[in-house]
Amino acid sequence: MGLAAMLLSLVVVGDGIPAPLTTTPGDAVRGRAIVASRQQGLCLLCHSGPFPEERFQGNLAPSLAGAGSRWNAAQLRLRIADPRRLNPDSFMPAFHATTGRTREAPAYAGKPVLDAQQVEDVVAFLQTLQ
Repeated sequence: MGLAAMLLSLVVVGDGIPAPLTTTPGDAVRGRAIVASRQQGLCLLCHSGPFPEERFQGNLAPSLAGAGSRWNAAQLRLRIADPRRLNPDSFMPAFHATTGRTREAPAYAGKPVLDAQQVEDVVAFLQTLQ
C-alpha cells in the first residue's frame, strides 16, 4: 500500500483513531526523543511538559504533563496525526497528513512530518505521562 493510501485509510471513530498506524508497538523512549527534539517534533515550541533539561518550553498550548490521563491512545493518535479533524482552525500541525498544509518546506511536500511509526512512538510516550 502506498503512502497516500495509508494516510487515507486512517479511520476516525468519534474523537480518535482506534487502530494503531503500525503493527509494531510504539516505543516511549523514541517518542520522548521526538517530542523533545527541536529538529523533529518541535512540540516544545508550543507545549510545556516534564522536560527539566529543556530550558525553553512553549505556553501557547496545553501542557503535556498528564496527557496520558486526559486522553486515551486513540484520542492522542488523532490529535497528533491530524488535529484539524477535531478543530479545523487548530494551529497544531497535522503531523501525519500530506494535504491542507500551507507554507511547507519543499522537502516536506507530499510527505508527512512524522511517519506512522513515529506517531505511534509519540503516542506511547504521551501515554506514560499520567
